[in-house]
Amino acid sequence: MLETKTNSIELKTSIPGPASSVWLRRRSAAVPTSLGTVIPVFISKADGAVLEDIDGNRFLDFAGGIGCVNAGHSAPEVVQAIQEQSERFLHTCFMVNPYEGYVMLAEELNRRTPGTFAKKTLLANSGAEAVENAVKIARAYTGRSGIIAFEDGFHGRTLLTTSLTSKTSPYKSGFGPFVPEIYRMPYAYCYRCNYNLTYPECKVHCAEKLEDVFLRYVAAESVAAVIFEPVLGEGGFVVPPTEWFAKIAEICRKHGIVIIADEVQTGFGRTGATFACERFGLEPDLICMAKSLSSGLPLGAVTGRAEMMDAPGPGQLGGTFGGNPIACAAALASLKVLDDSDANERANAFGRVFSVFASDWQRRFANVGDVRGVGAMQAIELVTDRTSRTPAKELTQRVLAHCHQQGLLILSAGVYGNVIRMLTPLVATEEQIEEGLTILGSALEAVCGGAGAS
Repeated sequence: MLETKTNSIELKTSIPGPASSVWLRRRSAAVPTSLGTVIPVFISKADGAVLEDIDGNRFLDFAGGIGCVNAGHSAPEVVQAIQEQSERFLHTCFMVNPYEGYVMLAEELNRRTPGTFAKKTLLANSGAEAVENAVKIARAYTGRSGIIAFEDGFHGRTLLTTSLTSKTSPYKSGFGPFVPEIYRMPYAYCYRCNYNLTYPECKVHCAEKLEDVFLRYVAAESVAAVIFEPVLGEGGFVVPPTEWFAKIAEICRKHGIVIIADEVQTGFGRTGATFACERFGLEPDLICMAKSLSSGLPLGAVTGRAEMMDAPGPGQLGGTFGGNPIACAAALASLKVLDDSDANERANAFGRVFSVFASDWQRRFANVGDVRGVGAMQAIELVTDRTSRTPAKELTQRVLAHCHQQGLLILSAGVYGNVIRMLTPLVATEEQIEEGLTILGSALEAVCGGAGAS
C-alpha cells in the first residue's frame, strides 16, 4: 500500500504487515487460542501515546494496554527508576527481606486514597489478586462470607474474580462451578434501566433494591462486603448518578457491610481525579488498584482502613512476588509523572474535547445511542436505532476495524460488545487527541454515515 502519514500515525504496510504476519503464524502455533488478539500487530517500541510495530508502522494508542499507561508508554522517569532498581537487586520476597520501596509505596497510597482515617496497604501481583485479597480481608474482619457484586461488573479472571464478574462469554462459560456466597444485583445503568425508569425522576430506585437482596437472597448479617467499580470498565464505561453511591454506602453502613471499590481501571487520573470515588464523594473501606499504578508492570494493591487490613492474622496474606521491588520503583516513578504532568486536568481536558466530537457524532449518526463518561474515561454506545436501543455489536466491530486500518488502536467494551471506549494515555497531546477522534469520526462516517440522526 502507499505510505500514509498524519501527525503521529505513519503506515508503511498493510495491517498486519509482513513481519507481524510471520509472528502471528508463530503465535498461533505456540500460544493457546484462548488468548485473543484484538489488533494483530507486534510492537517493537512505544513512546507516550504512540506505538511502533516490527514493520515500522506507527499507531496512535487509544487502548493504553487496557488502561495501564496513564503516565504514557516508556516514560523516561519510569524507565530510569526500573533501571536503577534492577542494578541494586531484583527480588528478595518482602516477607523474607523487606525493602524500602514497598513501604514508601504503601505510604504514598495510604496518603492518596480517599478518607482521612488510618490506612494500611497490601501489595499484590495484579488487579485480580488485589480483589481476591480485599474479599479475604472483608471476610476476616466481619466474620461473614457473603459478597454482593453487580451486573456488568468485571473484577478479573481467577476463579474468585471470575465468580464476581458478570459477563458470561467469554469470561465464565465452561469454567464452573464458581465460588459460592456471591450474590448479584443490577448496576445503575441508566441508559438500559432494569426497572424501566428514568433518571432523575427514579430517585435512584436501583440503589434501594439492595435492601431487597437482603430479603430475597442473603441476610444482611451474612454479607461481608459489597464490591463495585465506580465506573464500569469492561462493562461499558457506565457512570452511575452520584446519589447512587450515597445510597449504597448508607445501606452498607447501616448493616455493617464493608464497601470495596475496584479502581483497577478507573484509578490514577483516568476519571479526572486520582480515584473515581473522589468524583462521587465516596470513601470506600477498601480500594483495589493495579494497571496504571505501575505503568503496566505486574503490581496490584489493596489500601483500606487499618483495622480491617489488620484483621487477617500473621502470614494469612502475602505472596512470593507481591510488591516486587522493580514494580514498586516503577509505581513510585509513575505517581510522580502523573503529578508532574497534571494528569487529572489532562483527563478533564480530554473529556471536554471528546464531548465536542461526540455531540457532533450523536447529531450526525443515528447509530450513536449514548455518549457517557467522566474525565478521560469516555465512551459511545452504538445501537441499531435509538428507539429500540438494540445493541449494534457487528457495527461496532466494523467501526473498530476501520480505525485499526487507519492507525488508531482502540477497544470495545460492554456486555453486548457495542461500546467504544477511550483509554488514551493521559500524556497524549491535544493534537494527538484530536487526531484520534477525527479518525474515529471518519470510521463512524464510513460505517454509519447516511443513516442520519433520529
